[in-house]
Amino acid sequence: MTIDVGTGDGRAVLDAAALDPTTLALGIDASAAAMAESSRRAAAPARKGGRPNAGFIVAAAERLPAELSGLADLVTVLFPWGSLLRGIVGRDESVARGVAGLIAPGGTLELLLAPSVRDGVDAWPADAGELGARVAAAFAPFGLDLVEARPATPDEIRACGSTWAKRLLSGPKAARRNGTGGGGNATSRGGNGTSAIDRTVLRLRLVRS
Repeated sequence: MTIDVGTGDGRAVLDAAALDPTTLALGIDASAAAMAESSRRAAAPARKGGRPNAGFIVAAAERLPAELSGLADLVTVLFPWGSLLRGIVGRDESVARGVAGLIAPGGTLELLLAPSVRDGVDAWPADAGELGARVAAAFAPFGLDLVEARPATPDEIRACGSTWAKRLLSGPKAARRNGTGGGGNATSRGGNGTSAIDRTVLRLRLVRS
């Protein structure tokens, strides 16, 4: 099972479901409206592009479903903002606990972060190493170890399937035309009203031993 937390419009979930039809791909977001179109697409007949192995759940990162505890081989958080971002960097223990709780023994948490001071987190770390230290400290109490922290490559950004990632790669004109990303709520990506351009995208990976 894979779970995308703060999935926004859910397109990354549809891509994950298409990539491996044998794996259940779930998206979680506090905004049902943000996920509605992807949910309809997933429920369509397979001959019309439906993804029977994709599903969507309305929940906040602070209150994730207990039924999913310890079931995910892979959890992704792609370009978070608001309360989800603050939890990822150690400003809200309930968020880190909830996200970590989804991960199965031997499972992985993968993060793509494009931080800005306007995201509401004071004194953003200057580089991937410092940010990695914050993330490691946030998740260590819940059994996750940081194994990678570095700038993401354009191919990695593109491959994640996120709508916000596409805007990051499209340049200033596309960013202005498309506006902000994600679902526009506290656990979705890219809805903070800031420009995506000139942000460094960082890739972090943690594992449960």
